Amino acid sequence: MFIDGQDVDSDQVFEIRHPATNELVVTMAKGTVEHADQAVESAKKAFESGVWANKPKEERAAIMREIGNRIALELEEFIEDEIICNGATVRQATGFHVGLASGHFLYFADQAEQYEFERDVPTVAYPTMSMNRVRREPIGVCAAIVPWNFPLVLGIWKIGPALAAGNSIVVKVDEKTPLSLLRLARLAHECGVPPGVFNLVSGEGKEVGARLASHPDVGKVGFTGSTAVGREIMKLASGTVKKVTLELGGKAPTIVLPDADLDITADGALFGCMLYSGQICESSTRILVHESIHDELVERMVKRASTIKLGDPADYDTDMGPVVSERQRDRIVDYMEKAKADGATVALGGNAATVEGFEGGWWIEPTIFTDVTNDMQIAREEIFGPVMVVIKYSTVKEAIAIANDSSYGLTAGVWSTDYEAAVEVGNQLQAGTIWINNWHQVDPALPFGGYKQSGAGRELGEGALDEYTEAKHMHVDLTTSLDRHIFDILLSTPAE
Repeated sequence: MFIDGQDVDSDQVFEIRHPATNELVVTMAKGTVEHADQAVESAKKAFESGVWANKPKEERAAIMREIGNRIALELEEFIEDEIICNGATVRQATGFHVGLASGHFLYFADQAEQYEFERDVPTVAYPTMSMNRVRREPIGVCAAIVPWNFPLVLGIWKIGPALAAGNSIVVKVDEKTPLSLLRLARLAHECGVPPGVFNLVSGEGKEVGARLASHPDVGKVGFTGSTAVGREIMKLASGTVKKVTLELGGKAPTIVLPDADLDITADGALFGCMLYSGQICESSTRILVHESIHDELVERMVKRASTIKLGDPADYDTDMGPVVSERQRDRIVDYMEKAKADGATVALGGNAATVEGFEGGWWIEPTIFTDVTNDMQIAREEIFGPVMVVIKYSTVKEAIAIANDSSYGLTAGVWSTDYEAAVEVGNQLQAGTIWINNWHQVDPALPFGGYKQSGAGRELGEGALDEYTEAKHMHVDLTTSLDRHIFDILLSTPAE
């Protein structure tokens, strides 16, 4: 772990096994509640000292830019961290897991300078003249609880705005994928982030994560993970009424209109669903297809998905890697068996896979189910695997109703050659991000988050620092005469 600018060990360790081989590749110190308390104490001390919070914003930005540039320079090392921990293919790690990291961090470095930390506000002069100013001040100690699927990027979504605003932060890494964020913590220290400002702890979520969410000295929690755990985070945070940002699960629908380009849609829908073996919260897992094109599109998707190559994640020829763990594989298989029992038709895949040379790994076949109705479990719950469900519809109104008939609302999409019609449909979908004729397009300058049980608050975008600051209104009265005030509303007797 990394606390107060130093590596910190523990009496116990987590074993991290390569998802493609099940081989032990590294061990990670297993943190405890005491380690969490130590990290929070360090972060609090650093914040109260002003060593980072009171640093001119230009200096904070300069240090953050150096960190962002170092991420780019050490790209290969970060990619290796991601491959051996979470099984991402080298192409996915290069394009997404690590490829986005430097640019996203540099965006928040710019925000450290450009964000409006203070502004004067014109006000109505009645009843008295005044000057009014709104300040955005850092909260203090922030906690980031980061998932295993995109630890570096999703960690940066919390670390970046926290540091840009002048906070100190404690990052709780997932025990399966800690390496890239540990590398980032050490790198940040090398670039000039003072001790205690950026701390990293590991440990079980129910212990270390819960402690951070309930800790009285933590003023903000940023969490990405399942909706079930997000509910618990909210409960724990409510004890001290701390600010919470939650980016939770999804069951994203994408509506294929009758005029869609089927070649683009087939590839795009598979990209949206099966990138990183479907282990992305905003994956497009419910494909709603008009009855007039249903059979043709399914045929094309089956043909294209059949070409997806499973194999060594470090090989550039590999299209799709393993899922992250044996538990995750078994969970996905269980969902697929339930779908078969519920009457869904397997158009492709539907089973665990065996890959030659990697028989010990945790593999799932690219899978497409048809004859799915929206009331089936496989259409309602987040599977987190390379499993696509295809739902047939007759009218656009029906498709919109099916799409919105979900407890989730993280992302949604539309495929069509009629952009105006696609936008009109998108306007009616209940989700935080709508992609039209594309998927997985995340820009740090644009907000990301969910409707309904897919989350609370937003990450990224111009408002990202709002989540890591407190607003303070300063009123300065400019009236110098007692008789110009309205104090006589209470004090009717003139002063002697």
